[in-house]
Amino acid sequence: MPRPRKKQRRVVRRVPRSAALLAEYDRGSVPEGLVTRRALRDVGLSPGGNRGPVAILRCRLCATRPQWSCRHPTRGYLLRVDLATPKRVPTLAQEWALDRAMAARQTCPGCRRRYVYCLPLHTQGVCDPCDKGYEPTPGTYELPAQHLLALTREDIP
Repeated sequence: MPRPRKKQRRVVRRVPRSAALLAEYDRGSVPEGLVTRRALRDVGLSPGGNRGPVAILRCRLCATRPQWSCRHPTRGYLLRVDLATPKRVPTLAQEWALDRAMAARQTCPGCRRRYVYCLPLHTQGVCDPCDKGYEPTPGTYELPAQHLLALTREDIP
């Protein structure tokens, strides 16, 4: 019987805040013009011209340790808003390709109904009503020939 392995102690690498490469801000004290990727996405912008983070948003735990730099995975990276660009709008062909890919995941090969959620095709092979033999709820599937794209040919200049 093998001997149990001893757990090795995890070495904590602490970096003094003065030696940190990027400026660090606590939550609530971030200057104007710096936001996270999630905040950019909520406004409808993409990072665009940002070459990388400008500053670090410290986690809540590190707010109690002002002398150490935040090394936790919950820290956030701050980007400049003035370098951000608007999100790209997908073309009609891209939306059509995504719709076809989702249709392949949402359409039952047994009854040919397209559901509003992805089906367990790898494990079951068919939808739950086909597998268990009951009639599906009418609000959970769509009729096959329905146009669901955001753009139409009339929208293209």
